[in-house]
Amino acid sequence: MLATRHDPPFFRRPLILLLTLLILAGTIAAADKKGPSDLVLIGAKVYPSPSAAPIENAVIVIRDGKIVDIGPDGRVKAPKGVPFIDCGGKVITAGFWNSHVHFTEDVWNGAASAPVAKLEPHMQTMLTSWGFTSVFDIGSDPRNTVPLRERVNSGEILGPKIYTTAGNIFPKNGIPVYVPPDIAKQLTQLEAATPADAERLARQSIGMGADGIKVFTGAIMGHGKITPMPANVARAAVDVAHASGKPVFAHPSNHEGVDNALAAGVDVLAHTIPIEDGYTKDELATMKAQHTALIPTLTLWEVELEKDHTPAEEEQKFVQKGVNELKTFFDQGNTVLFGTDVGYTQHYDTTEEYVLMAESGMKWQDILASLTTNPATFFKAGNGELVKGSDADLVVLSADPATDVRNFAKVDHTVRAGKVIYKK
Repeated sequence: MLATRHDPPFFRRPLILLLTLLILAGTIAAADKKGPSDLVLIGAKVYPSPSAAPIENAVIVIRDGKIVDIGPDGRVKAPKGVPFIDCGGKVITAGFWNSHVHFTEDVWNGAASAPVAKLEPHMQTMLTSWGFTSVFDIGSDPRNTVPLRERVNSGEILGPKIYTTAGNIFPKNGIPVYVPPDIAKQLTQLEAATPADAERLARQSIGMGADGIKVFTGAIMGHGKITPMPANVARAAVDVAHASGKPVFAHPSNHEGVDNALAAGVDVLAHTIPIEDGYTKDELATMKAQHTALIPTLTLWEVELEKDHTPAEEEQKFVQKGVNELKTFFDQGNTVLFGTDVGYTQHYDTTEEYVLMAESGMKWQDILASLTTNPATFFKAGNGELVKGSDADLVVLSADPATDVRNFAKVDHTVRAGKVIYKK
């Protein structure tokens, strides 16, 4: 039989069939990645919130990215024909927030067009394998972070929901010493010498899609030198952000940086200040009165001192100052937000941060709040709880953090809007 356009030769038929199957498989995979997200999780102990009683042997039913039912097996029935995850012997909490990250590593360069195969594995290494379903980037190149956020939101890349400050605002002559010289030269255009500069830069960030603003009220210049941003300069950026309903983060570094940040009305202090001997009474009183939140970043101090080969005893004393500052802040009933400065550091493992937070006197429920309900409510992004009608952002842990806070880092599955974005 002669071959025609409608009757391909025998040797071509298997090839065409294979190509057809591959295209179909790719279409199905894409649909699975981007389409409706129905899922059932069964058998776990569920902590709906830091203060709620656990649900034993729970069933969580997810439809279109929302929790449509949650409760003990028997009261809640798993619908037939819906994919499920057997979570017997495991623990489920709401998805975690990391409120201090940076997309500044080389892997994120060209994120607008870089292959998924390059970006997604590092997203897992840095964030999703540690349970993060939402993150706040507080300082990176918006030319990378904004398109990365769009690609994640579209479902093209599996990752957490990304909020960003779309860059930073620095004081005059205040590009931090740890910024590489070639990048530091570019960042001088983000220095604010006057309130008008700060206002312009804040509007610029918002125009690029910022969800918040970051100001360096204390920039580290090396050898103990800190360059402050005057309070009136920082206040100009705060006013622009607040007029748009957006939070402001401050990198404080020392007492002057904290005091100027508080005088400017910032919302979040992005670090503790172990370079000092604790917060002053006036600082603590102002933090409480203004409902200022704190991101402790306690592991950061270990990482930085190890870089400088600081003797272990000195390192321990320095880190303990940060722990003590967290304690005095937390003991007032103030809002603590979990954050690690990951991306600036390559210390991806979150275990040590949980241990240090516990050393400050925070119970496991308090740490869970810093990961879930505190940031969700603070940033007006839901309630951070697992309840009927809430977003299906959750973490499956292999062990119970109520018995050991290290178990917060033992992540089996990370689920965002009903989609598994990480599986161990």
